[in-house]
Order: sequence, then structure tokens, then C-alpha cells
Amino acid sequence: MPSGPSIWLVMLALLGTHLAGMGTFLTLPVLAPAIAAELELPASLAGVHTALAYAGALVSGPFAQGLLRRHGGIRVCQAALVVIAAGIALAVLGHPLALIASAVLAGAGHGPLTPAGSHVLAARTPPQIRSLIFGLKQTGVPAGAMLVSVIAPVVGSLYGWRAGVLAIALFTLLLALALQPLRAVLDADRDPKAPSRAAFGEALGSLRLLREHAPLRATSLYGCGLVVGQFGFFSFFVVWQVQALGMGLVEAGMTLAIGQGAGILGRILWAVLADRSGARPVLSVIGIGACLSALLLALAGPGLPWLGVVALAAAMGCFAVGWTGVLLAEVARLAPPGRVGGATSAMGFAMALTLILSPSLLSALAGLTGGYAAGFALCGALAGAAVLILRRGTVPTLAVSRARSRVTS
Repeated sequence: MPSGPSIWLVMLALLGTHLAGMGTFLTLPVLAPAIAAELELPASLAGVHTALAYAGALVSGPFAQGLLRRHGGIRVCQAALVVIAAGIALAVLGHPLALIASAVLAGAGHGPLTPAGSHVLAARTPPQIRSLIFGLKQTGVPAGAMLVSVIAPVVGSLYGWRAGVLAIALFTLLLALALQPLRAVLDADRDPKAPSRAAFGEALGSLRLLREHAPLRATSLYGCGLVVGQFGFFSFFVVWQVQALGMGLVEAGMTLAIGQGAGILGRILWAVLADRSGARPVLSVIGIGACLSALLLALAGPGLPWLGVVALAAAMGCFAVGWTGVLLAEVARLAPPGRVGGATSAMGFAMALTLILSPSLLSALAGLTGGYAAGFALCGALAGAAVLILRRGTVPTLAVSRARSRVTS
């Protein structure tokens, strides 16, 4: 293993980047009721914000491998956080066009963040604790969601939604600054002379991995199925509570935070199990749990007691939020040598493409049906499909091979 800071310190630093990076997706959705009231927009457009953010990530993510080669993982994380903060802050202009630009710019900053973290960790993590380290690092996502779900609504209720936006942007900038002491050691593998013009070729090479590497393709498709439920939960759970159950904004944000806390515990639990029994069986259990939890959420009605809301939040957090650490560790295991960042960004590209389409679909379903049950049911169905895809694994490749054999025989 490379010398330098302990793997636990590196993991904590990268956990912080994900904690701050969640402001990309949640700052505006958790403040959606207040923003919508001022701008006279439907709160269900929170799903469109998520789609726009992933449009930005779709463009920037594939370039991660080239950026990592030239600048190193820590510098890429720092630059990503600065762009995210600028994107979030842009929303304070309070114009619909500014909200669009805010989502796209913050999403572009987020695109290289996960590949950079995987790049830094992969070379330093012992295989026997790979899932645990990646899982602990990914607890930054629900922890960040929990933080944003509490801070943004509280600050927004006291000082206005713009203050809530700026509080998250400032926190993101502070996290970028906090990474600086680790930069010299952890970015020692960078090649400052790597040609910038090679970045486009690196991006295409990363995307080709999805076509050429069947297990990576199946794993990425699994992630596409699960991520719809994850961000459907992030984007609509607060609005659903306010509109369908009549809860207050702060109370609804607190309930979402409970769900994110369950997501933190889930990521650790699933990671420990994956290191002992293998990633694929654990991912199957997670997918089944996410499917059932989302379907139960779709069936929930206005008479649901508060403890029932908490139970559903915890179930969604544990299953629909708790899977990414195990998945990223599996992608790092499957990646060709020296291509962990590229393999992670290829999976991120597929997931970003999914989330350009699915949040807008969820918003459309909410508008057409006058509620969120149909959207949550769709999240459950896609989680079930993801499990089937993962279990079939390389079947599509085998089918192609058999077809070729019949042609040549």
C-alpha cells in the first residue's frame, strides 16, 4: 500500500467531500416550498432541479479520469467543491433562469467528485476491508443530506430561503479548504505534464468500459435502478409530508434527516456484510428492501401516524440510500488496473443519464395524479428490476456469444 496518511484519515477526508457535495441535490429541494411560494412555481418542480443537476454531472463526469491523471484526486475534489458552492449560491438571484443555471453548474461540479474519491481510496484500501472503507466514505452522502435537511430549512425559516442557500454554499467552500493539507501527499501520483488534449479521449475510453465490460455494465444498470428511488426520496419526501400529510417544513425536514441517519447505519451494515459474504448477494437484499419500502410509501395516506412516517423514512434510508458504498467498492474491484476513476465515472454517467429523465418523470407523475404515490411506486418497480439485472449479470454478453456461434456453425 502507498505510504502517507492512514486509510482512515483519508476516508474521513473524502467522507467530508460527499457530505458537502450533497448540497448540490438537496439545498433547493428542501427549500422548495418557500422558493415556490415566492416565485409562484409548483413545489413538485424540485424533481426537475435534480434532473438539471445530473445533466451537469453527465457532461463533467466522463472527464474525471483525465483530470485525475493531470491534477490528482484531492485537487479534483477541491475544484469540484468550489464549483458546487458557486452553483448553489447562484440560486439566491431568485429568478427561474438562475435556478436552472444553479442546478446545472452545481451538478457539473459534482460529476468528478465520486470518481476522484474512488481514485484516491482504491490504491490505499486493503481488499479485505474494501467495502467497509468505501461504505464509510459514502456515509457522507446521507450525513450530508441529513445536515442539509436540517440546516437549510432552519436557517431559511429564520432568515429567508436565500440565507439557507448561502449557508450551505459557505459550508462547501470550507470543506474544500480543509482538504488542502492532504494535497501534497495524496496527489503525488499526478502527472502535471499529461496533455490536456487527451482529456476527451480519456472520457470516451471511460464510457467504452460500459460496452466492453459486462459485469461492470450489469453493476452500473443496478445502480441506475436504485438511484431513482434514492433521489426520489431525497427530492420528494419533504414535499410529500408537507402537501399530503400537512406537516410543517421543519418537522418534515427532521423526518427526512432521520431517514438519512438510517442510511448512514445501513451503509456501514451492508459494507460489513459485503466484506464477509460478497457484494452481489448483499446488493440483491438491498434492492429487494428498497423495492418493498418504496411500495409501502406509495400506499401511505394522510392518516399515517408520525411513527409510521418515521418507520418509512428509516426503511427508505436503510435500503434506498444505503447501497452506494457497496456498489462503488464492487466497481473498484471490477475496474481494469489503473482505471478505477474511469470505471466509476462510466457508472456515474449511466446514473446521471437516468436521473436526467427520471426526476422529471416523477414530477410529471405528481402533476398528473395530484400526488406522489405513483412516483414512489415507480421507484419500487425500478429497484425490483435492478435486482433482476444484477442477478442475470453477464447474460446479455452470453446471448450475443451464442448467437454468433449459431451463425458460424
